[in-house]
Amino acid sequence: MSFKSIDHVLGQLGDRYRAHDQQHTQRLLRAWVEAVGPVVAVQTRPLSIHNDVLRVATSSAAWAQNLVFERQRILVKLNVLLSCSLVDIRFSSAQWQETPRSTLNASLQAQLWQQHPSRIANAVRAVGTQRPEALTDPLLAFQHWRALMRSRTENLPVCPQCQCPAPPGELKRWAVCSLCAAKQW
Repeated sequence: MSFKSIDHVLGQLGDRYRAHDQQHTQRLLRAWVEAVGPVVAVQTRPLSIHNDVLRVATSSAAWAQNLVFERQRILVKLNVLLSCSLVDIRFSSAQWQETPRSTLNASLQAQLWQQHPSRIANAVRAVGTQRPEALTDPLLAFQHWRALMRSRTENLPVCPQCQCPAPPGELKRWAVCSLCAAKQW
């Protein structure tokens, strides 16, 4: 039997603790997305659990305030998903900028953008051979931009209300373009 140094033993314990902590964090993130849904999950980030209270960073104070009203519903879902007994959730926008964005949130944002009604699949990316940053003359730059916008919208259906080209997803969802839909609200 050989003795191992304190540094070696502590290093092994630290590695085990970090691995367990990372697994727990990933379980919490997956449960959070399932409990609140992808739209809310993109605007929030669970930070820690201390004394059975979950701390969550939000992208703005408005999100924090709105989620306070949903706190009990979210608690019930999380307690079922995590098999634990959280007693409260505290929402705050204070640590939103300090914490790094997780790859889970980045993938949720990409997924939400793929499903967004204003997204136009297979949009034409460039018109002509000149790069926009190479255009120093304002008139040429404007003409390039105008041609690009026309190429992007020439095959789009038109909004029945304003007769402007609109993404098909917007027409399917609201029966009008997003600008006309916003005016109705």
